[in-house]
Amino acid sequence: MSVNALDQLKKFTTVVADTGDFASMKEYAPQDATTNPTLIEKATEMAAYQALLEKAVAEGKGAAGSKEERARAIIDRLLILFGCEILKIVPGRVSTEVDARLSFDVQATVEKARHLIGMYQAAGIDRERILIKIAATWEGAQAAKIVQKEGIQCNLTLMFSLAQAVACAEAGARLISPFVGRIYDWFKKSTGKEYKGAEDPGVQSVQQIYAYYKKYGYPTQVMGASFRNMGQILELAGCDLLTISPNLLAELKASTGPVAKKLDAEAAKKDPIAKLPLDEKTFRFLLNEDAMATEKLAEGIRLFSADIVKLEKKILAKI
Repeated sequence: MSVNALDQLKKFTTVVADTGDFASMKEYAPQDATTNPTLIEKATEMAAYQALLEKAVAEGKGAAGSKEERARAIIDRLLILFGCEILKIVPGRVSTEVDARLSFDVQATVEKARHLIGMYQAAGIDRERILIKIAATWEGAQAAKIVQKEGIQCNLTLMFSLAQAVACAEAGARLISPFVGRIYDWFKKSTGKEYKGAEDPGVQSVQQIYAYYKKYGYPTQVMGASFRNMGQILELAGCDLLTISPNLLAELKASTGPVAKKLDAEAAKKDPIAKLPLDEKTFRFLLNEDAMATEKLAEGIRLFSADIVKLEKKILAKI
């Protein structure tokens, strides 16, 4: 009997579910799960998750502070409730995101990370099972540097460039999430070209980062994210982790085509990629020189911030 592509992929790579939908996680048996404000906001629109939203509102309604402060506290509670439910399904870790509006504030990000971990621990969840998701800005990397030393593991997200990846590895981040699909979107729109397989700029970005980390001995894990098609996933078989949406998990499960290991840690150590000396000024200049990374990072923060605002309005209406 032929083995489906999803099971073949799991031999080379840790598969992570990119969803807030518990049913999908049960169906595809991933090791870990990731969420973000968009996924949580969408999930609260589904009847199956109304009870979690109502529970978070009921628990946070009587908290001190203004209505807006209570709404923010309820969102934190909602994130933890989702995370706890997800951890009943996946054997590994869940990524929970810091409010994107804090992306340029080191201290506020540090405080939010500590707060979220504290809430998980109060719910009886070991901090080893949590990744705190932070935008890969310079400030995000510096916040990660502080909390990683406290044993709070971070997933640096909204990543589009080697400069971001190097800053996060230097900060000691546990994991990074380069956004394959959004890089592909930008190049497709700007060139009008359809990219496939190894020529896909999103795929090439992850290959470059993976080679850099393995060559220079960084323990930070690389998790390819934001896929648009199965081809992108198959080109990155062998990456430390890949976080995949339910529709693409379904495609992989339905396919019986062969899956070959494309990324290999030992082979990557022989890559000629040069070391990139990086301080804040260099980081900001390199990011500024990269139009795609600059635009997609800004857009990603705006979109996640907008979804948090949407969620806040929904909760304010309830309290």
